[in-house]
Amino acid sequence: MKFSVLGPGRWGTFIAWYLNKEKNNVILWGRPGGEQITRLMETKTNDYVTLSNDIELSTDLEYAVKSSDYIIISIGAQGLRGLIEKITQIEGHQDKKYILCMKGLEIKTGVRLSTILIGNGIDKDNIAVWVGPGHIQAFVAGVPSVMIIDAYNKELSESLVKHLRSDLIRFYQGDDIIGTEIGAAAKNVMGIAAGLLDGMGYSTLKGGLMARGTREISRLIKACGGKEMSAYGLCHLGDYEATLFSEYSHNRKWGEAFAQDKPFDKLAEGVDTSSALLTLAESINVELPITRIVNDVINNRISKQEAIKELFKRDNIKEF
Repeated sequence: MKFSVLGPGRWGTFIAWYLNKEKNNVILWGRPGGEQITRLMETKTNDYVTLSNDIELSTDLEYAVKSSDYIIISIGAQGLRGLIEKITQIEGHQDKKYILCMKGLEIKTGVRLSTILIGNGIDKDNIAVWVGPGHIQAFVAGVPSVMIIDAYNKELSESLVKHLRSDLIRFYQGDDIIGTEIGAAAKNVMGIAAGLLDGMGYSTLKGGLMARGTREISRLIKACGGKEMSAYGLCHLGDYEATLFSEYSHNRKWGEAFAQDKPFDKLAEGVDTSSALLTLAESINVELPITRIVNDVINNRISKQEAIKELFKRDNIKEF
């Protein structure tokens, strides 16, 4: 199979590395003049992986889209709409299969990423998402993990699971793309919350965060028409267990640095996603207390110390 991976960042570069390792033909695309693709073209390496010479590097979007049947997109969530608008100007784009290897919601609208593709004319039966726990540093060291592929078209997700599985990644087939996308996006917000707790010396509260944060997101998924149990699967709880205790997670490290008033310059998708989740939740009248507190802290509407007090002052309720 031939894949074009759009996005030469941390995760996109790993995806290209993994697909090539599993004997697929791979093109890795980055925008012309971009720092990441330029470095890869010059050195074949970044801070995480060294790419084989078999992987073709390109800054020509039309070439990358036309050359492969499977288009994997791995960029920052807020850049997806602009990229897909460019892709839909390319002849033959409608015949491709699109796999979103990214987590987030659009901040302005709160919509799921797959719906951005659908809104731009991509057939939903040609869209899949690939998410779940795993850190590049561990994968490259040979440490295996499990992930999930979901799609509107179950034949597509089934075929991808069968083709992409290996000794390094065992894939499960999802059956709830709404829950999978929302759960994966929300994981990053909970990752920031965990980092805030670590930075404040409250790491023992991460157990409560895992339990109550997952329940919060399960209610949102159900209200959006998904299956609330999806929050307890690989897309969310499974992923953010790996995040909450990881030395590699950008979101956890961002939250920890923020709590300690230290700079952290790596991309943390949970920052934007906290606002996007609230936009979505408000549109369907769902309360997200942990997400709201995280967003308030990030935007300096409440202090870190006040945030903990606010959560503990909430009315007593039954756990379920």
